[in-house]
Amino acid sequence: MKTEIPAADRLIIALDVPDANAARGLVTTLGDSGTFYKIGMELCMAPGFFELLDWLKQQNKKVFVDLKFFDIPETVARAVRNLAERGADFCTVHGNQSIMQAAAGAKSGNTKVLAVTALTSLDQGDLDDLGFQCDIATLVLSRARRSLQAGCDGVVSSGLEVEKLRAEAPRELICVTPGIRPVENRVVADQKRVMTPAAAIRAGADYLVVGRPIRDAADPRAVALAMQQEILAAL
Repeated sequence: MKTEIPAADRLIIALDVPDANAARGLVTTLGDSGTFYKIGMELCMAPGFFELLDWLKQQNKKVFVDLKFFDIPETVARAVRNLAERGADFCTVHGNQSIMQAAAGAKSGNTKVLAVTALTSLDQGDLDDLGFQCDIATLVLSRARRSLQAGCDGVVSSGLEVEKLRAEAPRELICVTPGIRPVENRVVADQKRVMTPAAAIRAGADYLVVGRPIRDAADPRAVALAMQQEILAAL
């Protein structure tokens, strides 16, 4: 875990909302309880995606663009280059070694490239269906090793695999962990491999991605602040 990361930046709030206006409304509601936001595929398919990215940067927020690029290497490189020019702080890439290398080679400025290991919506049965002849932990470790070799800055990994990553991977590896649920939130929905904020931080996660538990709360700001306190206490 990197000790130099400001505690407030460790909570990445996923803007899993239908359009840019709803995203701006949530960000405004959250105020100073949120400093880092994730915008993904749902918003990318709605009008105003790039205007929202620009607006977030104008509000001095950090932005994680989570589109999991998976295409021919040159196309991925051009996409990463465009995002870097807009000031995106994190972006995600999927795929093989050449795709990850192309993404890493195209980054500039403060943009970091993260490799996706195994989606938190997948369990062992899903990997079997996809034809992977290994368990999830082995797949995650393999992807992490290959991403570092390709020049990526880190990985997106379930909190359940972070401890094994930290036991093996160098400290410079950025670990971003989705599938975070507070203890009192029992709704798992499509996330199968989940963890509480404190447990993920103690396991070695650098950043936590939280969406629905904040978005759907009666008081989103209060929930975000409570998570910030939980993260701080676990550091």
